[in-house]
Amino acid sequence: MKPDQIDLLTTLGAPALHPDGSRLVVAATRPDFRADSYVGQLWEITLDGGRRRLTRGFRDTDPRYSPDGSVLLFLRAAAGGKPQLFAARASGGEPVQVTDQPLGVGQFAISPDSTLIVFAARVPEPGRYGTVDGVTPGLEDARLITQNKYRMNGLGYTTDKRSQLFCVDVPDLDAEPFIEAVGRAAQDRQQGAADNGEHDGVQRARRLTSADADHLEPVFAADGQRIVFTASLGPDADTTLVSDLHSMALDGGAPRQLTNLAGDTLLGCGAAQPSRDGAWLFFLASDLSPTGLDFVARNTALYVMRTDDPASVTRLSDPETVDIGDVQEIVPDGPDTVLVVNRARGSGELLRVGATGKSETLVEGPTVVTGAATSEGTVVVSFTDPSTAGDAAVVEHGSLHVLTDFSAPLRRHTRVGEPQERSYPAPDGTPVHGWVVLPEGQGPHPVLLVIHGGPFAQYGWGYFDEAQVYAAAGYAVLLCNPRGAAGYGQAHGRVIKEAMGTVDLDDVLAYLEGALAEFGSMDHERLGVMGGSYGGYLTAWTIANDHRFRAAIVERGYLDPPSFVGSSDIGWFFSEGYTGTDPARVEEQNPFAKIGEVRTPAFVVHSEEDLRCPIEQAQRYYTALKKQGVETQLLVFPGETHELSRSGSPWHRRQRFEHILRWWSTYLPTDANPADKDRSDAR
Repeated sequence: MKPDQIDLLTTLGAPALHPDGSRLVVAATRPDFRADSYVGQLWEITLDGGRRRLTRGFRDTDPRYSPDGSVLLFLRAAAGGKPQLFAARASGGEPVQVTDQPLGVGQFAISPDSTLIVFAARVPEPGRYGTVDGVTPGLEDARLITQNKYRMNGLGYTTDKRSQLFCVDVPDLDAEPFIEAVGRAAQDRQQGAADNGEHDGVQRARRLTSADADHLEPVFAADGQRIVFTASLGPDADTTLVSDLHSMALDGGAPRQLTNLAGDTLLGCGAAQPSRDGAWLFFLASDLSPTGLDFVARNTALYVMRTDDPASVTRLSDPETVDIGDVQEIVPDGPDTVLVVNRARGSGELLRVGATGKSETLVEGPTVVTGAATSEGTVVVSFTDPSTAGDAAVVEHGSLHVLTDFSAPLRRHTRVGEPQERSYPAPDGTPVHGWVVLPEGQGPHPVLLVIHGGPFAQYGWGYFDEAQVYAAAGYAVLLCNPRGAAGYGQAHGRVIKEAMGTVDLDDVLAYLEGALAEFGSMDHERLGVMGGSYGGYLTAWTIANDHRFRAAIVERGYLDPPSFVGSSDIGWFFSEGYTGTDPARVEEQNPFAKIGEVRTPAFVVHSEEDLRCPIEQAQRYYTALKKQGVETQLLVFPGETHELSRSGSPWHRRQRFEHILRWWSTYLPTDANPADKDRSDAR
């Protein structure tokens, strides 16, 4: 794949399966250069493989059928706009707008009787975020900050736009459409709209919550009279990572905490879902230890409680070996079973788990399940694998019967390099698992060691645009999951706690050496290393300790733990969790403390609005390299966040790849990516 072909990457959201099990709807989304945005619509897929485009919005996502099967609800965003709820007949037809929230709608759910919708939406403080005409962001009032948690990457400030819960009726799709009043009728329009509970034809939603906290993941309880949601409402909300499940009656009253566990157990709770028989409430959570801050490499587990006894909380999955933290979704299955996705050795496995703890694996192997739905005994999934960025399939006897081929243009117009699974031993004998993607030709090919972020994340079997772009440019690409990565158990992830840059460095270098020893087509002398976020950290640490690489790329890096504290949206707890608090120990893990050892040419890439790894990390690293005479460049993307490489604007994503290939052409030229004096670096 070439940088200008990322618009071929169509990805799918979680499927919605009609209650009768006859058909499903998926949102298919792709980057679009003309719009410089992400566009996509909903597609209806029948189980015999038939399909039709169901909607024609700019970006339609997150479809849900009402339990009675009559209505399809989804989120629609206009170009440059925020996502709002829309409803249409399940059989198709003109959608009706349901919400008009100033900052858009997040998660939503439909009541068991198909009459109500509960949704989360951020509510701006008066005078902020365009709520007063003429008051631009630069003219808003000053913010007085007194909390640890006050902003988040991709969202910006959060305490002045809390996520609150609202309730609104499922619209009558046979009702008279809204007609804009003109002339004399317009004089009565405002009062009439208030009397009708409408605004410009959109219902006024009823607000359910108001606490100074984010209220998230709303679902209806099985009886339809209460909602269940997650929030941090306790006195320690600003000093820990604890979040609890709460229940609230639709007719009013204070929220009631459900996850008040005995003893010292403190949880970070996520999505919840009642069982179909109504007797159980399943939910996801991570054990944060008695401190409420022990987040390092904590696997997310599945829990359950009896609906009539919140004190009956039971953990169903073993967090030492099972991790349900990647696709945080619970899908009701049988009367007392649910479907969840387990992150394991690069795969996304689909599990069926019962309230008694019995578990079976429905999908495993070289596939990453990204969403699931089930009805009438039929299970469908969205997934990615080495040759598709996203497709839908029916699960049949442990295998996938694929229903779609949204990646056909990708395979038709690009070469999809096959990831070859390999494991190589680290110096202490620990196996390091990963993949090798080779370019076309006999070689010898220059080698790129590409390090993932996290660190508690993983490379896997899903289609990976980075590897494909570099392989198409003539590079052998090495992707491995060193200790600290997810998917191999908590012990594997926690071993680098207060020991970053130790065995994780051993592991990535061992993987490089193992691949060089096995593959004769790799050039042992022409080596590059690159990575983003934690991968940027380990790249910077690698070139301070190992000088075999011709060049490096340090992207959105965690580069100086002391300055990260306070400047990052997660800095107040992250650095202490990973590198500890002892200054001497921190220095032993700090790339900036060893920057004087770097002599490898390094390309530093960052985004201006990155709040996760703030741009000062890159600026100071680049300046220090410059001062000591190391060949370096700094590439800065305006308007982008920490997610540039995954969800940045299509043009910026293309430019990022082009600059990366330009850098490698200077130090590791190939026939497919030759050195070019006209585009060489301005040293």
